[in-house]
Amino acid sequence: MLVPRRIQHCRVCGSPAAYRVPADDNRERAVCTSCGEIHYENPLNVVGTVPVWGDQVLLCRRAIEPRHGLWTLPAGFMELGETTAEGALRETDEEAGARIELQGLFTVLNVVRVGQVHLFYRASMLDTHLAPGPETLEARLFREHELPWDELAFRTVRRTLEHFFEDRRRGSFGVHAGDIA
Repeated sequence: MLVPRRIQHCRVCGSPAAYRVPADDNRERAVCTSCGEIHYENPLNVVGTVPVWGDQVLLCRRAIEPRHGLWTLPAGFMELGETTAEGALRETDEEAGARIELQGLFTVLNVVRVGQVHLFYRASMLDTHLAPGPETLEARLFREHELPWDELAFRTVRRTLEHFFEDRRRGSFGVHAGDIA
């Protein structure tokens, strides 16, 4: 797969960066043409939850781009200094204002074309009080037959929800891994 070349200037000294294979490496990296600093580009982690209250799942309608106005599970980019679980809790609070208890990792989905890995945890809601933050137009609970399948923002959310309802019908939850093409 061809990786886009995004780094044009050194973050250390501001000089132009050129893509080449550094000594003792096996792939092209952005290397400063002046100070020699090597800039590594790695995937971003998106962390979130599948919050459940009884037979309902919590979704948030996005107030931001990308995919403004469409529905998603509460999720966002993991921050430095936090675990994936801490990030999932934080994002659920920021986007939905929901109080939850994590129940374990549920999906790990690679979105290679945009350099992301999405990790969703199953979560039990502690109550139904919701206080959506500025990135959310509204947050609400849906039963499976009420879900706005045609208005979901991301394929990772669709895949996670499909796994969730399949596992719930089966009566056993596992961890699902896969790739989003």
